[in-house]
Order: sequence, then C-alpha cells, then structure tokens
Amino acid sequence: MGRRAFIGLVVGGTAGTLLTPIPWKLTDDASIWSQNWPWIPRVPNGDFELKPSLSKLDNSGVGVNVVTVKGRPCAVYGNPEHPLSRGGISSLAVNEAELLYSPSRVQSPLKREGDSLIPISWDDAKALLAEKLKAAGSDVACVSGDDTGSGTDVFSAFVAAAGSKLCFYMPAEQVDAGRAWQRLGGQGMVGYDIENADMVLAIGADIFESWGTHVRNAQAFNKANPMGGEQAMRVVYASPIKNRGAAVADAWVPVLPGSEAALALGIAYHLIQGGATSGGPGFEAFRSAVRSGYSPEKVQQATGLTPEQVADLAKRLASAKRPLVIAGSSFGQGGGQNAVAAGLALNLLLGRLNKAGGIYALPEAPAVVQGSMPRRQILANDFVDYMLKVGAEQTKAPAVLLAYEANPAYALPQTELMAQALDKVGFLVSFSSFMDETAAMADLVLPTPLVMERTEDMYTPYGSGWVNYTVATPVIAPVFDAVPAADVLLQVASGLGHNLGFESFEDVVKAKAEALNAMGGFAAGAKAEPWKVRVGGGAPSSSGVSDAVQAGKAWVSMATVNASGLSLAKAAAGQAAAPAGGEFPLVLAPLFELNVGSSKVAIPPHNVSTIRDTEAANGHFFVRMNSATASKYGTGQGKQVTIASKTGSIKARVSIDEGVMDGVVAAPLGFGHTAWDKFAQNKGDNVSKVLTVASEPGVAAPFWAGSMVKIA
Repeated sequence: MGRRAFIGLVVGGTAGTLLTPIPWKLTDDASIWSQNWPWIPRVPNGDFELKPSLSKLDNSGVGVNVVTVKGRPCAVYGNPEHPLSRGGISSLAVNEAELLYSPSRVQSPLKREGDSLIPISWDDAKALLAEKLKAAGSDVACVSGDDTGSGTDVFSAFVAAAGSKLCFYMPAEQVDAGRAWQRLGGQGMVGYDIENADMVLAIGADIFESWGTHVRNAQAFNKANPMGGEQAMRVVYASPIKNRGAAVADAWVPVLPGSEAALALGIAYHLIQGGATSGGPGFEAFRSAVRSGYSPEKVQQATGLTPEQVADLAKRLASAKRPLVIAGSSFGQGGGQNAVAAGLALNLLLGRLNKAGGIYALPEAPAVVQGSMPRRQILANDFVDYMLKVGAEQTKAPAVLLAYEANPAYALPQTELMAQALDKVGFLVSFSSFMDETAAMADLVLPTPLVMERTEDMYTPYGSGWVNYTVATPVIAPVFDAVPAADVLLQVASGLGHNLGFESFEDVVKAKAEALNAMGGFAAGAKAEPWKVRVGGGAPSSSGVSDAVQAGKAWVSMATVNASGLSLAKAAAGQAAAPAGGEFPLVLAPLFELNVGSSKVAIPPHNVSTIRDTEAANGHFFVRMNSATASKYGTGQGKQVTIASKTGSIKARVSIDEGVMDGVVAAPLGFGHTAWDKFAQNKGDNVSKVLTVASEPGVAAPFWAGSMVKIA
C-alpha cells in the first residue's frame, strides 16, 4: 500500500450509524447530567454515528469510538477493534467528550499583563512568541508531556534549530524505563508481551492503573481469567498498599515503597542460588553484585519480606512456563532506573528475551521532522535535575521555556521549590488545553485543541509488546479558539528562518505514516490480534489493511531490533538497605488513581461523584495508614494531621486502612489543585509537595520513591 492510500485511509476514517442500544443508554446518561450543569450543551436529536479517535489523557494509549449526533460528540467508548483497548477504556478517557466543554478550557490566546492574563488574537500571540524566541536565540528550552506523538518531534527540532539541547520529557514511568533499558545496553525500546505470559510478577508497577498500557493489561488479564473458565494467567502484585490492582491480583505481597529494586534482586539471588544462569554478557558481574549486596538478610531489611517469602516468589517464577516480570514505581513516576533495570535483569535471567510472554526489543519511531532530537538524546536530559539546579541558581534559567501539554507547576516533586524555579524563567509559554497551574503562571498561554478536535498520532506507548501506530483526525472543529501547538510552532519557526521541513502537522503525520508503512505490518482487529501473531498466528496480508485502518484500527508491526548488546553488568546497583528513618520515620506511598486525574488532567467534572467520603470530603482529603501506625503516632480515624518531609508539608485527615503496611502513609495524588475549575479546586492538598528528590544509588540521577515523612 502506497503513501497516498495509507494516509488517505487513516485520515478519512469514520464508521457507520450505530444500531446497538448500549450507546443510547450511555448517551442518555450524558444528557441527564448535562441538564445539571449549564455549560454542557444538550445532546441534539438525530442519528448516532461512531467515529474513531484516540485518547491521550493518560498513558494507556487506547483507541476510542466517539458517538456523535449531528456531528457533536456526546459519548466515548473503548474501540473493540483497537489492540490497546479491546473495548476497554480508562476512567479518564471516558470523559473526553465532556471535557470539550469543560469550564477549565483555555478559550483563546492569553498574554500576561501584571497579575492578569488577558485575551489576545492569534496573530498577536504568534508575533509575541516569535519576538521572544528571536530575542532568546539559543537560550530556549522545552518540556513535553507527550512521549508518543510527533508533536514532541516538532518541539525538539525547533529547540535544536535554535541552537539548544534543552528538550525534556516530564517525569514518567516510561522515562525511567527508557533510561534503564539503555543502561543495560538496549537499543530501541522495551516491550512486554503480557497477553502470552502465564505468570506476571508486578513489582511496584501498578499494571492495572498507572503502569504503561494499563487498559490493555487489564483486558489481557480479563481474557486470561474467564468467568468459570480455565485460568491462563496469574498475577502477583508487590506493593505497599492493597490497592485496586492488588485487590484483583491472585496474590498481594506487601513491600516497602522504594524497595522494588531490592526485591527484584533478592529474587535474583534465590534464582542464582538455585542454578539460574545466563550466557549473555555481564552475568558474572551481576552474580557477584547480587550475592554481595542483596543477601536474604539485607533484602528483608529493605523490603520487609522474610527470606522465605522472597524465595517463594523465585520459585513461582521458576516453575512458570512463560513468566514475565514488570518492575517500576507504584505511582507511575519517581521510581528511578534501578527498579526497572532489576526487573529487566530477572527477565533476562529467566531467559525471557524475545520469547512469547517475555520482553522484546522494539524499534523506535522513525524520525521525519528535520533536526528533531532522537529519543535517546531527550531521555539523557532530566527535567527535575535541571529545575533543581535552576532553583538553586546553579544553572541559569532559560530565557524562554515552552511547556507542551505539560503541567510542571503542579506535577513535579518538591512542588513549591519547582514553582519558584519556574518563576525564574524569563518567558514561560504554556501550550495547553486547560487553565492548569502552569498556564496560570505563564506569560503566554496558547490554547491547544483536544485530540478529538485535531489531527494527532501515537506511536507505541510504553508497555506495548509490539510496535503500533494510531492516527486520529478531527471529530469536531475546535469548540474554542484553539490551534494545534505543532502548527503554531511550525509557523513561528518558518518566520524565524528555521527550516523544519514541514508547513503543517498533518504533513508531519503523513510522513510518519509513510515511513512506518515501509516497515510492513498490518492493521490490527478481531481477526488480526498482535499477541496471536506474536506466537505464530500469521500476520494478515497488507491487502486487508485499507478497510481496517479506515475503521480506526491500529497499524501494528512485529518488528524487533538487535538486542545482542544487552548486558547484566549494570543491572545491580548499590546495595539493599533499610529506610533511613531518623527525624522522618514513615515511608510515603503516593496513590495514583485515574478517576481523580493524572499529571496532565485534574479531576474531570464527571468524576467528582466517584470520589468516596473516605477519600475527600468538605475540602479535606484523606491519607491512609493502618491502625497500628496511627496508634503509634497518636492519631486515628478522621483526625487532622500534617504530613511533613524535608521539603514541604500537607494537611489531611486520617483514614484507617489495614491494607497499608506498618510504618507507611499512603497519600492520593490528584488533589490540591489551585487552578483548573471548581470541580478540582479546594479539594485536599498536593502530595507532590512532600515528595523529596534524592540521588539514586549507583546512578546519581533524581528519584523520589520511598520519600520519608513524619506526622507533625
């Protein structure tokens, strides 16, 4: 299939009239709640249509079907033909239609004048942006909250054309994982073949809520555990809290926050003692490091697990036919590289590289934007480290910082210090759909259409076991006066004499599609499921791609890259150690629950009713601890407390939860917004304030899992 046919089908995708009664019911629900909030338009009378799109409100990367009536979106469902959805959808993505009309949408370009942001025209906004960028020269930086779209390619290319190397990703699980993979010598990006695994050990990584392709993971688990049928996959989840993921797993193993690497290497210790070996490079160094630094006694001090419990996990993995280990942070960020690297090492030790149900080395997206920075180069830049140095005046703040779909003023650890560092930026530009905390403090706010209102793409979100690419085209014209960020930057770049090779973002997407099409592949669907192709099911011929992609399915390839450079030599860093204790004796376990938002989106209005009284009420939010911990520190159910760390404090009430480990305070992320709208403001406090950045052992990079706190 040629370039014209491929992109023509992708861009032109719509589906026919919907005949099933389910969307009628859900759209009726939308109509009911819309009657209560006057800023939501009523659902018009008319025939229903389904239009394919995708959601980027969280990391799951699901393809969705949008129900429209007379061209107006009124409900969103998971797309059963999309391999990362299979009909599933996250509690954030289901709000895509309602958020089009959210009162927190930025409705026009805004310029700062004193303490206020005033509306200006797009012509004036672009002229002001060009003026500031021209004056800044190479003193420009950007931070992106999107690591799967080609929009970041445009931003990195612009920064590079200006003569700067300062392009960053916002902190996220996939960023740490990318660095860990590279540290072991991996090329491309790591993929996890969850569907074909028969035993998944998730260490820290909350695979059903915050880790990677969590909607796809949950669907794989559901399909492997049919009601009344034979169980084909078991999941063991190690985390400090018996959260939603732990509740549905076959077993929950309580481990202290920040000890994920110690647990993985403790398991490696038992496997090696049992005779496990690897013919790959670096095994002798790895074995020596594990034996000296991760003995059962040291791992017990670090994790809280007995040697027998750790040995049992090793036995479970060794006895499984297709085991898979997924390690990471329990709250989707801040876990550092060591945990991911240790988890990857376990997979290598178990011989799970390029095996069904194991891990795969997947190719990165082809670069099409002239001068764009390779993903490897962006991963080498650490935004938290950079901003800490800016705050401490060890590094000069940039003259211009471009924040692309990122909210660093709210989502970075040590939030108050980070906000002070942002305040040192000469000219802060926020490309955002919503009036978030970063937009509220910006000098220039440029409204970005939501995915449903623009052309957008997504290449292989972290966690996927195969390469995939999805393109969304506008389902509706922008509700407000918003312009795609990449189009704005391409126009400004052209005016400044920077040739990025394209005049529009749509052309960028076309070029990306053409480049991917050269890799072969097929369109996924009910008769072309990637996980079955992975085990020899046979890939469909390209002749079937056209109709499938037209229906909004994902393009998929089983391509891999050379993994011969992977080495275990750097997989075990530092030594297992107990939490530091001292003035701050409690370990903080942040809770990531999608219904209250993500680092990019605050609590959607539709989700307010999903927050229980034991999570937030009357302006307060609740931290959780078990009764023994509460009693030890003189507090109890409903009592107000101040949780303090070295870097900040938050106020909360206590909810007693026996599913939290001794000595652990579990605190939900997503509250404490100061911007957005009345549905997100004045609800609790921002837990990121008390996340304390430390230097990760053996890596010397920032991490903040296992932050220590006290009840003040």
